[in-house]
Amino acid sequence: MKTYHYLCIIILFFNSACNQAEKKQNEKSDIENIDTLFENYYNERMQLFPLEATSNGENQYNDILPIDIADSYRAKLKTFYEKYKDALANYDREKLNASQKMSYYILKREMEMSIEGLQFHDNYMPINQFWSLPLTMGQLGSGSGNQPFKTVKDYDNFLGRINGFYAWCDTAIVYMQKGMASGDVYPKILVERIIPQMQPMMIDDVKKSVFYTPIKNIPKEFSEQDKNRLTAAYEKAIKEQVIPSYEKLYKFFKFEYMAKAKNTDGIADIPNGKERYEYLVRLWTTTNMTPDEVFELGQSEVKRIRAEMEKIMAETGFKGDLKAFFKYVNTDKKFCPYKTPQEVIQAYNAIHTKMEPQLKKLFGVVPKSKFEVRETEKFREASASAEYNPGAPDGSRPGIFYVPVSNAVKFNCLSMEDLFLHEAIPGHHYQCSLQAENTDLPKFRRFVWYGAYGEGWALYTESLGKELGLYTDPYQYFGSLSEEMHRAIRLVVDPAIHYKGWTREQAIQFSLENEAESEADITTEIERYMAIPGQATAYKVGQLKIIELRKEAEKALGDKFSISKFHDELLNDGCLPIDVLETKMRAWIAKQK
Repeated sequence: MKTYHYLCIIILFFNSACNQAEKKQNEKSDIENIDTLFENYYNERMQLFPLEATSNGENQYNDILPIDIADSYRAKLKTFYEKYKDALANYDREKLNASQKMSYYILKREMEMSIEGLQFHDNYMPINQFWSLPLTMGQLGSGSGNQPFKTVKDYDNFLGRINGFYAWCDTAIVYMQKGMASGDVYPKILVERIIPQMQPMMIDDVKKSVFYTPIKNIPKEFSEQDKNRLTAAYEKAIKEQVIPSYEKLYKFFKFEYMAKAKNTDGIADIPNGKERYEYLVRLWTTTNMTPDEVFELGQSEVKRIRAEMEKIMAETGFKGDLKAFFKYVNTDKKFCPYKTPQEVIQAYNAIHTKMEPQLKKLFGVVPKSKFEVRETEKFREASASAEYNPGAPDGSRPGIFYVPVSNAVKFNCLSMEDLFLHEAIPGHHYQCSLQAENTDLPKFRRFVWYGAYGEGWALYTESLGKELGLYTDPYQYFGSLSEEMHRAIRLVVDPAIHYKGWTREQAIQFSLENEAESEADITTEIERYMAIPGQATAYKVGQLKIIELRKEAEKALGDKFSISKFHDELLNDGCLPIDVLETKMRAWIAKQK
């Protein structure tokens, strides 16, 4: 019996040891497997979002353009999001390392917000004057965007996308007709802005099409056979698919959609409009702020910045009130010193040269990616704002700061220094490039985008002008205040239009009273907010949080505070939701102590 008893104890001890070993192995495998999960998520996402893949430098799907507005495709997306949300539930977050915990939270939030967003019928309103596939296709097809045109395969790939676009446009009309039946429609004024964007694409001579540009620039090393084949294929595709697609959209908007478009300006009166706007505010700000809280914050910021603007106006010696000063800086010829678009581009490059010596004091880590300033293409210039287009991580495409210059003689230089800081360096170019270049991050995090962080960072960098040797001219500093005011106004007018019932005209008037932009520019901006609700609320929310964190760090660390280390830490994990950024930076402050 004793022998049997001892044997039982030995077996129990052995089983216990095996269980402990298995438990440790499971813990280890949890950590290893979640990295595989992150990788699988990214790879599967690229198949579902091939335009995103092209932007990221993943060229294996460059011939694909899915009909992403179809209900069947959205059902596929929902299954995809739920699959990864459910998969994350299998991991014990406490067993993950710090970087994996951050990735876990970000992916979980992404899946939850994406699933929630699918309940709203944004596919009934798939085309607007600011962001939409008809505009993107023109940019891609011109050869100046993300779509590569270097090899024969590249040229064949884009023919596949043209084919997909032809089908997409037919589907877009079907879903907009559903929107017309349900009341999910745009305001009439936005339809008036969309219609002219189709016209430059409706031409008789295919060789004058922007989509023919890659053929004009076809590489010399291609064989004559390939050149002839591709030329014929592009001429056929432009004539039979591209031009008819834009013609269909043009006729549909002008003769069918316009009659059903809304007379009101916000989304509150479309089905579930208020709920949708509440969701969009949370999506873009990555906070739980309500539209009312955003509105109140905006009013407070407008009051604060206005006082600072009046102070700078007095320093210039101007006699008159702020509104008169706005008119002065918008109309006096000394603020329009350029004659050609090339002079405008050169002036932006000169700003970069001027501040370059100071950059190394504020940043320890800088991007490897190249950078260029370019004039915005003519076909999208009319409704375009200055913008940044990220480069490819492999260096095949530089980061590009696009500047629309419709009339160089009337190009106002008041906010040029500020705009360069925001859209170019150290704003979007530093943030986007460092994020994409950081191979320590899971791939999905190298390319994820959060408006509150990304736009918040770019807006914060506008405040670095004096530290970078800029804003020595009080007018340029006033220009920076005007741009900050522009973003503060957004916090007021965006929820006002979409949640509180303000009209387009009320929003324009509020802007005219508080910023130095021209009425034409303000009108374009207000119509942008009407077209993409919620997006404009992200900038100020993110900027104010970064400023708050910098002040906390300066106060807590005193002489130990390093501005370059602070900036490097802000940027080294890429785009983050605001609550994750707060947690990370406060942990960093504590560690520096």
